[in-house]
Amino acid sequence: MSTPTQSPSPRTAAGAGTPASRRRGLPRDITRTTYWLAVVSLVTEIGIIVTGGAVRLTKSGLGCPTWPRCTPESLTNTPEMGIHGYIEFGNRTLTFVVGLAALAVLLWVWNLRRTHPGIFWISVGMLACIPAQAVVGGITVLTGLNPWVVAVHFLVSSVMVSFATLLVNRVAAEWRHREDPSRPVTLVDGETTRLSRAMGWVVFGAGWAVLYLGTVVTGTGPHGGDADAPRHAFDPLVVTRIHALPVYLMTAAAVVLLVAVLRQRSSRLQRVSAWTLLAAIVYQAGIGYTQHFTGLPIGLVLLHMLGTGLVVWAMTTAWDRQVSRYRVRPAAVATAG
Repeated sequence: MSTPTQSPSPRTAAGAGTPASRRRGLPRDITRTTYWLAVVSLVTEIGIIVTGGAVRLTKSGLGCPTWPRCTPESLTNTPEMGIHGYIEFGNRTLTFVVGLAALAVLLWVWNLRRTHPGIFWISVGMLACIPAQAVVGGITVLTGLNPWVVAVHFLVSSVMVSFATLLVNRVAAEWRHREDPSRPVTLVDGETTRLSRAMGWVVFGAGWAVLYLGTVVTGTGPHGGDADAPRHAFDPLVVTRIHALPVYLMTAAAVVLLVAVLRQRSSRLQRVSAWTLLAAIVYQAGIGYTQHFTGLPIGLVLLHMLGTGLVVWAMTTAWDRQVSRYRVRPAAVATAG
């Protein structure tokens, strides 16, 4: 995943877009609404991870036994399908909410596609993930909840959370720049060292390894989404221990990153991101160990799914604030000449 290198000053955005797009009434600058739309998109994408987990945990994965229709005769669930049909169709409906949020963000930054290409293309990527996710979800149903396909379905959701996090970080930086346009604003707005940057990369890479191996553990466990769903034939204890290895690496890297950030001339946002990352890891690890030793109760597993979204958000932000090249130039420089 790459990060955009530069974004011009918001003042230059006034000339962005075509006359036709300006007549549509779309904004030509980063606004408070832009920021909150990005936040809503992030929240909905974390939310779809949680609701997807609820589908699996309630054995409602085949509540709608086919796709794209809920039944061969109906687009929606029917009362005869019971609670599982309502849960699965409700989760499918939430996909449209996520899509509408992503579409709203893209429309709101449409006039900024030349002056803020990084923000624009992240928005495009977020929206493009929605139909991809829907297709993978359909394949998941048509394959009877094959755990390998379920894993891809979950990982696409995690990528969407990471994209939304990048968007929120950049829009927030642009908004802060509007408050004080005399000085440059970057996502890396404090001192970094070779060690802190390296730990940012280790956290980010190990985090994705944790997510992937977590899907293998899930595919081996009892919560398959349906009583007859296929499961991996791996030893649950072995795959759980393998899953724990990148967790240890990620935790150690997060601790080193926090110490490095506290010892160098880092910014407040860099320190907050490091503390938040460690807090998210501790929360997720605590829930993970507790659910493992208590027989995977549904409530704890659902909290673990929420923690997954929070960890993706936290690790993406901590990494972004150490290595990003995104930069908002001072208005005086951007308009010079």
